[in-house]
Amino acid sequence: MTGRVPDTANRMDQVRTRHTVAPVASAEAIAELIAVIVAVTGGEPRVLTIDDGSALPSGPFELTHRSLQAGTRSWVERQTHHPLGYVEQLYTFADRDRTALNQRTVSISYLGLTREVRAAGEPGVGWQGWYRYFPWEDRRGQDSTDVTAAIDARLRAWAEAAEDAPTRRERTRRASITFGQDGRAWNEELVLQRYELLWEAGLVPESPQAAEPVDGEPMTHDHRRILATGIARLRAKIKYRPVVFELMPPRFTLLQLQRTVEALAGRRLHKQNFRRLIEQQDLVEETGERATETGGRPAKLVRFRRDVVAERAVTGSKLPLAR
Repeated sequence: MTGRVPDTANRMDQVRTRHTVAPVASAEAIAELIAVIVAVTGGEPRVLTIDDGSALPSGPFELTHRSLQAGTRSWVERQTHHPLGYVEQLYTFADRDRTALNQRTVSISYLGLTREVRAAGEPGVGWQGWYRYFPWEDRRGQDSTDVTAAIDARLRAWAEAAEDAPTRRERTRRASITFGQDGRAWNEELVLQRYELLWEAGLVPESPQAAEPVDGEPMTHDHRRILATGIARLRAKIKYRPVVFELMPPRFTLLQLQRTVEALAGRRLHKQNFRRLIEQQDLVEETGERATETGGRPAKLVRFRRDVVAERAVTGSKLPLAR
């Protein structure tokens, strides 16, 4: 199975050339601020990108920035003209062997949640579906098993190609756990582990060992790895914090809320179980209005109870990710 991007090597050369980061302290080390900005539109998770989808909004930390978060906000607004609302620090990456530059890069990433507005800013800015980069993470459709089956076959071949039996067993075990092989359950939170395994097996273009990558578009430097980290964080977080509120309009239907959670989780949820948990936690209240554009019986419009949101931010809240 080959990648959907033609001439992947040339594309990776192009994105590495277009997207550079200026050094901050010395010629040997640079600090880069990177933002994973997520929205859900029409039941699809989207991420704000620059360079025609090949990079996340980013730039060097400058002495004029008041803080790391302020610097991240500055770069996002400068490059995309999109103001940021909810933002939290995601992770700091400093691996010596995971950069396209001949320098040590410290990548400080942030996760932001918003609602999609028309992209503006520098040329090449736009919203992209995040399953464009990780098609194996979307298990909502009938064809999802075909995508993972093809990857499973490639991983089994990689495991069998190991030089000794212990390594073969370890590779097989890791593939089984991360991709839900051999009867194991699929864990939607292992997004980064799955990407890292594909990187190690040479099945993504960003890997130095890449030969024939699986489907999924590459990104410059380590940005797809950082996006994977953001997806994993959000998938875990929606189970115990009501952050999905940041992605919803002021008024919505319960079906729209369910579709948003499903989009983030990458799998379908049981409708009645979902609604039962929402009602038990008293997270929403009716507005007295109904949606008229549903095409069928008008559905009730609800809104989040902000007092409950504030309370749950301390005590915890969860949305059902169970079939």
